[in-house]
Amino acid sequence: MSVHKAISRHAEKQNELYNKFAVLDQRREEYIQQAIELCKAGKEFTTDQINEVTERINILANQRLIPTRKRVTPEMVRSYVDSSK
Repeated sequence: MSVHKAISRHAEKQNELYNKFAVLDQRREEYIQQAIELCKAGKEFTTDQINEVTERINILANQRLIPTRKRVTPEMVRSYVDSSK
């Protein structure tokens, strides 16, 4: 295999991995925003969906140069909402 093909293949894999990360990270942000809106409205919410996506991101991060994300707790959401009042 030529060096050019190997580099191209590596770049394609990196790009695919980054695209997966970008989609998951956007979904995570949407779930965080939903939790914030529910908390502001005084409604019940969970961070389960946020943390499910976070785990998937962190699995990708273990494979390559993708940043990890912290798990989110309900207290973190409440604290954010309280500080933004």
